[in-house]
Amino acid sequence: MKLAVDAMGGDNAPEEIVKGAVRAAKKFQCEIILVGDENKIKDVLKNQGDIKDLPLTIRHTTEVISMREHPADAVRNKKDSSIVVATKMVKDGECDAVLSAGSTGAAVAAAQLILKRIHGIGRPAIATPIPTPNGVTLMLDSGANVDSKPEHLFQVAMMGSIYCEHVFGKKNPKVGLLNIGEEETKGNEQAKETYQLLKNASNINFIGNAEGRDIPVGKFDVVVCDGFVGNVVLKFGEGLALTIFKLIKEEIADSGILAKIGAFLLMPALKKLAKRLDVSENGGAPLLGVNGYCIISHGSSDAKSICSAIGIAQDYVHSNILDKIKTAI
Repeated sequence: MKLAVDAMGGDNAPEEIVKGAVRAAKKFQCEIILVGDENKIKDVLKNQGDIKDLPLTIRHTTEVISMREHPADAVRNKKDSSIVVATKMVKDGECDAVLSAGSTGAAVAAAQLILKRIHGIGRPAIATPIPTPNGVTLMLDSGANVDSKPEHLFQVAMMGSIYCEHVFGKKNPKVGLLNIGEEETKGNEQAKETYQLLKNASNINFIGNAEGRDIPVGKFDVVVCDGFVGNVVLKFGEGLALTIFKLIKEEIADSGILAKIGAFLLMPALKKLAKRLDVSENGGAPLLGVNGYCIISHGSSDAKSICSAIGIAQDYVHSNILDKIKTAI
């Protein structure tokens, strides 16, 4: 597999992006092309030890799309930006997939304008795995589109079901529609219309409405919502997990010696739990519905997250999901 990595995208670019790519080049059997300012990328690489035998190359670009720019306009006007060039490398067949931790809007816009949507898909969707006691719940959309029609959410459910089955190995995955109650009559018009489409679908294992608390419990394998709601849920979950661990540390620090001894004995279990909830363990999410393999990472991604995202990109490409979605459509 050959992967184009947007080295200039993200809060910690290019340092953490490049470091993550170096880790991934050592860990995975894939070739990585770092797309961005060559001098800045080389400045990071020269501090990474002996890397001359790693499958890493650089594609120089002169522009960067910032978080504050209008995504579609920036993609159209900045032809030599790192995300545009990296995406075009997939379009031209030079790379199998593109990865970016930069502006989500720009990454989605580049994918739609350059790779185009799969014929029959109205809106793409970001599919984010949420940790549960039994594995993950795939939530989508988590930020690609803030306004979706019922037919778009129906397509999102189908794509999520296919991805969950072929990447996570879930046979006939259980699909739920995120709503404010379990009853069929609950929710706004969008939710009620979507419910009927999913209820009557023969190729989707729809088992009803999912409430917010069902996502981390693992009651559903796939949970469908529009990108506005999904992004709020995702950011809330990340913040809650960080707050809980911070409060635990503060309580232990303020407690007596017995509490500290107990915490020491629990440390292996706490570390294991922290790893399961660590967003960097699932550092990237696929953008489903575009005619090419695209992975979107969190803007605050560090090297560990980027390395994880590259592993996800590799699994995504090898799963041949694109052809499966096209066949289903």
